[in-house]
Amino acid sequence: MAITNRNQLIREVYQLLNKEGFETSNIYEQSCFDIVARKKLLILLLKVLVNIDSINESHVEEIRQISNVFLASPIIVGVKSKNHILEEDVVYERHGLPAIGLETLKNMIVYDEYPEILADRGGYYVQINGNVLKEYREEYNLSLKDLADLAHVSRATMYKYENGMVRANTETAMLLEEILNTKITLDIDLFEPYQEDIKLKADTSNLNQTQGTNAQNLAKLGFGVVSTNKSPFDALAKAEIATRKKEQTPLIANLNVQDEQNTKTLKKMAISLKDLSLVTSSDPFFVLKDDKIKDSIDGIPVIKSWEMKEVENSKEFLRLIRERRNN
Repeated sequence: MAITNRNQLIREVYQLLNKEGFETSNIYEQSCFDIVARKKLLILLLKVLVNIDSINESHVEEIRQISNVFLASPIIVGVKSKNHILEEDVVYERHGLPAIGLETLKNMIVYDEYPEILADRGGYYVQINGNVLKEYREEYNLSLKDLADLAHVSRATMYKYENGMVRANTETAMLLEEILNTKITLDIDLFEPYQEDIKLKADTSNLNQTQGTNAQNLAKLGFGVVSTNKSPFDALAKAEIATRKKEQTPLIANLNVQDEQNTKTLKKMAISLKDLSLVTSSDPFFVLKDDKIKDSIDGIPVIKSWEMKEVENSKEFLRLIRERRNN
């Protein structure tokens, strides 16, 4: 049965993950991501859309930053691009994020079969395993030019294939595999954790004044901070200098809950923080200015705004959070 709407696609993805033993978050349809899923060390951050072209570029940037903190693998799962159905075992890209169809996701999760083909402007491409290409070329006593002539490409292009400098179109790759009688293409590992070599900073442009102040206070304590705009939390933080593995645990926070918000609203926020913290193995907390509120809300530690100014460093702040969580 063809999938025609987003809710149906989200259900299909969610059921697939659960069936294959993933621990899954709640579904966050109003967020930049829809589902977070974990299996052992693998964390998936999934955005589910019928048309992958409808992804919002600002949401992609937020997905990237969240994935970077959690060491998660961000993936867009869709049905079509414009009016074309996404092909099975082909990877598309939107604003730098990989986008695949449901069957491709299923092949990776269920059968451990990864796609090889990348759809890009001008056609379909694969990455050549240069070491294998060179090994079999030499085994057949072929020079670079000999093999290039047989594959109808230039010697310079063949050199680039062997050194991983360019992708090959699928037709050329198939011809090379036929000539050398071996597989020379590389799988695309979409489960590789997303990592950017960037220094986290407290960008508070999308936060209100109080939230921004709290984010800056976290940064002063020695945390790298990522503020969010379309997520179930206000910010992520991670200690920039960690002496023990435990201190590498990311923090997820709501940085400013207004006094007029009632207990029901606070508990609803706590459900999301707790849900996501369990899947991502992160430490959740609230920052509130209301001294009347106790030290935790449904097990989520509460830090008062004034306390952040009295804590001296990230190590002391982490200790405070864990004391309140344990109590």
